Amino acid sequence: MRWFNGLKANSIESFKKLTQAFGARFITCSRVPWPLGSLLSMSMWEGETLKAYSDRYWEMFNEIEGEHDDVAISTFKAGLPADHDLRKSLTGIPVTGVHQLMDRIDKYRRVKEDQLQGKGKAKVIPQERRDFKSDRYNSNRPRKDFIEQSGSANTQTVNAVFRESV
Repeated sequence: MRWFNGLKANSIESFKKLTQAFGARFITCSRVPWPLGSLLSMSMWEGETLKAYSDRYWEMFNEIEGEHDDVAISTFKAGLPADHDLRKSLTGIPVTGVHQLMDRIDKYRRVKEDQLQGKGKAKVIPQERRDFKSDRYNSNRPRKDFIEQSGSANTQTVNAVFRESV
């Protein structure tokens, strides 16, 4: 109210200009989408796990406006080290869609975890089911399969990720 009362007389000509002035003054948490070039600069860091790189990559991918699935496939592969087995696999047998890429990443991770478990070096956490109805992927969000829990009386938490701010 102090801001509104402090406006000069006749300085705002319409409601639209009032909302713009208000937004410019008070709204500071607006989400600005990342440019497509952000994906081009992503690569797997030395010592980084595939899961960490994948999580970081898909988080950035979700922040980019538009549908750039073909770019996502090529930039994910290019961000892997040249000698990485997954990169060799993606080069030998290319994927045609983002869901196919996500499946290949999950399969590769499971194989590596199984190999480590067989050597007794790692404890494997059971894989969670992924909802293929969603258009985007963010593996660091918990997923629940509510079909199997239809008779359950337990309270469940649901996390949602929206492409645009609500």
